[in-house]
Amino acid sequence: MIRVRIPATTANLGPGFDCMGLALDLWNTFELHIGGDDIRVETHGEGEGVLACDSSNLVAHTLLEECSRLGLEPPRGARIICHNTVPAASGLGSSSTATLAGVIFGQALSQAVLENDPADLDRVQILQRSVEIEGHGDNVAPALLGGFVIVVPDGNTVLTQRIPYVPIKTVVCVPEYAYLTTQARAALPNSYSKSDSIFNIGRAMLVAEALRMGDDAMLARSMNDKIHEPYRLPAIPGALEAKKGALEAGAVSVSLSGAGPGVIAFARDGYDRIGRSMNAAFAAAGLKSRYWILDPSSEGTHITRMAVAH
Repeated sequence: MIRVRIPATTANLGPGFDCMGLALDLWNTFELHIGGDDIRVETHGEGEGVLACDSSNLVAHTLLEECSRLGLEPPRGARIICHNTVPAASGLGSSSTATLAGVIFGQALSQAVLENDPADLDRVQILQRSVEIEGHGDNVAPALLGGFVIVVPDGNTVLTQRIPYVPIKTVVCVPEYAYLTTQARAALPNSYSKSDSIFNIGRAMLVAEALRMGDDAMLARSMNDKIHEPYRLPAIPGALEAKKGALEAGAVSVSLSGAGPGVIAFARDGYDRIGRSMNAAFAAAGLKSRYWILDPSSEGTHITRMAVAH
């Protein structure tokens, strides 16, 4: 019926907590096929054999929630096929790709009921609904829109702005360590001092300007944070050392990717050297890890209608 291709994302970018994100050239693809007696989910690639294969899978669960919200009869049978290259629970927005896919599938079914093209969807509605589900938009906005995006709540909707940027490669190192977003959220304090808030506000603006201008010196000085990293980095074995190692190996700047456990380095060269230095830091802490060398993606979610097999 419909296929969606959604990029990985890195959120926060140091000081831009919950309001800045960047799409990366690593993709999950989801297909919705209608037919059969129940809902089945097939996962290939990352998460294969681990992610749920029934209606509790996040894509399927979101689809069913959207059907209920939109007043649609849930599909009697649906086959969802997931081709994943974004590692799960990594800080690269894997769960956001699943949420977006479920929302898109729900809206596609709504269009099909009206005999409209199920691939002709309102991205503003998709974004607003996805942010409602996620609670913040720093992953789903760049995943949907592509590029470098600033997103903030505005009453019952969200404000978004895509910021042009000078491309810079990233090296993302993800350790095999279970650090759920719920744990990462629980690690944060309930309030912050005025000085820490000012520290982050100013640096978030400088990070945006540094990426826009391709100013590496400014990016190096501004990608620091006092809102979430001081509470999260120490909870991930080897993460502090990975950050230090990446900088010593030549990275321009380094931060947690989203809530972690992945660590992302921005760099102009020496990408494998930077990746290996982060691998070594996690290995010294007793964790296996993998790294990816990724370009930013100016493209967001692709939505296409599939031909019906006869």
